[in-house]
Amino acid sequence: MTSDRDSQGEQSINLAEASLEWFNDLSVQGIVITDAELNIRGWNHWLESHSGRSSEEMIGRNLLEVWPDLNTRRLSEYYRDALSGQVRIVSQRLHGYLLPMPPTVEGSNFAHMQQSARIGGLATEGRVIGTITVINDVTERVERENRLVELLASEKAARAEAESANRAKDEFLAVVSHELRAPLNAILGWAQVMQNRQFDEESSKSALEAIERSAKSQAKLIEDILDVSRISTGQLRLDVRPIEPAAIIRTVLDTVKPAADAKSIRIETALDPRAGVVSGDPNRLQQVVWNLLINAIKFTPRLGRIEVGLERNDCQIEITVKDSGQGISAEFLPYVFDRFRQADSTTTRRHGGLGLGLAIVRHLVELHGGTVRADSEGEDRGATFAVTLPLLAVRRQEDPAARDSRAPVAEPVLENGRNTPADGRPLDGLRVLVVDDEPDARDILSTMFEQFGAQVRAVSNTREALEVLSEWQPDVLVSDVGMPEEDGYSLISKVRALAPERGGRIPAVALTGYSSPQDRLRLLAAGYQIHMTKPVELNALAMVVANCAGRPAAQSEQKLPNR
Repeated sequence: MTSDRDSQGEQSINLAEASLEWFNDLSVQGIVITDAELNIRGWNHWLESHSGRSSEEMIGRNLLEVWPDLNTRRLSEYYRDALSGQVRIVSQRLHGYLLPMPPTVEGSNFAHMQQSARIGGLATEGRVIGTITVINDVTERVERENRLVELLASEKAARAEAESANRAKDEFLAVVSHELRAPLNAILGWAQVMQNRQFDEESSKSALEAIERSAKSQAKLIEDILDVSRISTGQLRLDVRPIEPAAIIRTVLDTVKPAADAKSIRIETALDPRAGVVSGDPNRLQQVVWNLLINAIKFTPRLGRIEVGLERNDCQIEITVKDSGQGISAEFLPYVFDRFRQADSTTTRRHGGLGLGLAIVRHLVELHGGTVRADSEGEDRGATFAVTLPLLAVRRQEDPAARDSRAPVAEPVLENGRNTPADGRPLDGLRVLVVDDEPDARDILSTMFEQFGAQVRAVSNTREALEVLSEWQPDVLVSDVGMPEEDGYSLISKVRALAPERGGRIPAVALTGYSSPQDRLRLLAAGYQIHMTKPVELNALAMVVANCAGRPAAQSEQKLPNR
C-alpha cells in the first residue's frame, strides 16, 4: 500500500513537472511565478523571447528589485491582493498600467507591447505560497480597436459635417425662396394695382421705378445663383486682357454711389494711379469690387464710413475695402467666403441677400491668380477685405482703338442707366421679326421696338417665322431659344438654309435664358450674331438691333422714349 501511494505521488510530481515544462516551452503567454516574498521562481520562454532576459538571469531576483517603481504603482496593490487570495485583471488599455519590465536587450519588442495581465495567488492546502502573473500580448487587438474607434470618429465627423452642410443648404434654399419672392411680390403687386387704378403721371413713374428696381434685384439674385452653378461645374471662363485696376474701381464707385448716398455713408478713396496693370477679365474684376463695396454698404450703418484703397506691393497690387460696420465675429470669420454660409440666416435677420457674393469674389480672385482675405476685430468693429492680384511682368503700350478692334462683339452691360442712349427713335424704318412662344414676351418686345420706331412682326414658332420671311423681308431677327416643338437652333438652321434674297443672311439675335459660355458659343456657331441673356435691358437690346442692322453708332445711342 505504501509503495502504491509513493508511486502515485511520484507520478503526480512527474506530471506536474511535465506540465510546468509544457507551459514553459509552448505557452503563447508570458508567465511569471513568484514565492510569497515576490522572489521570481518561474520565467517562461515567451518572456525570454519578448524581453530578451533569460530565466537564469531572472529567477531568484525579487520583483521589487527588478522593478523598483512597482512600489509607486497601483500594481503593487494587485500583488498584495493576490497574496491574500484575490485574483486581479490588469489591462493596459483599460487601466493605463503597463507591467514594468527591466531594460530589455536590443531588438526586443516588450516595451512596445500592449498588455493584458491576470495576477493571482498560488495556494496549497489552503495557504498562499506565491503569485502567478499571466501576460497576454493584445497589441493587434488594441490596434484593431483603435482603428475601429478612429473609423467611428471619422464617420461621426463626416456625418456631422454632412448634416451641417445639409442644414446650410436648407437654410440657403429658404433664403433663396424668400429673396426671389420678395421682388416678385412687388412686381406683381404694382402691376395688379396699375391695372385696377388710374394713376397720375408721377405716381405711375414711381410705380414703374419700383417694378424696375425689383426686376433688377431679382435678375441680380438669379445671376449670382448661375455664377455659383458655373463655379461648381468649372464652366466659369475669363476674357483676359491687360487692365488698370484703378479704372475698374472708379467705375464701380460711380455705380454704388447712389446706394451709399441713400444711407449717408462717406466713401473715402486712396487709389495709386501708378499701381500698375494686371491681367484679368474687366467685367469679372468689376464684379469683385462691386460685391465688396455693396457688402460694405449693406453692413455699414447710416453716417458710416468706407475706405477704398489701391496700392502696389512688390510684384502685386492690393485692393482694400474697409468699413465701419457691424464687423464679423471670430466664430464666423473662417467661413465668411464659404457658399451657403451666412452669419445670420434666420427670419429675423436685418440684411437681405443670398450670401453668395463673397463666395463668388473668392473664386473670381483665385481664377485671376490672386488671393482675398477678411479681417475684423469683432462685432460692431468694422471689417476689412483685401484682394491681391499679380502684376503683369511688362506693361504693354497699345492703341485703344486697336485693342477695341480685336475685341469680340460683347453683350452690352448697363449699370443704373449709365451709358444709356439719349432720347430718340434709333430704329426708325427698320423691320424686326420677333419669335417667342410666350405671349407676354412678344408683347413687350413688340411695344419696345415700335416705340423705337421699328416695324415689327411677332410670331410664336418657327413655322410662322418662315412664313413671314417668305412674304416680308425683315432687317433683323430676334428669337427666343427655348421653344416647344422647334427651338431657336432649328429656326436659325432653317433660316440660314434659305437663299440670301429670301432672308438667309438676315442678322439674328438670340434672346434667351440659357446663359452659360457653352450656350453662347453654340448659338454663335449655329448662326446667330449676338447672344443676349434674359432679362435684358431694353435700351441695350435696341442698341444691339441697331448695330446688327448697320445703323451708325451715333444714331443707335438713343433711349427708350417716355410715354
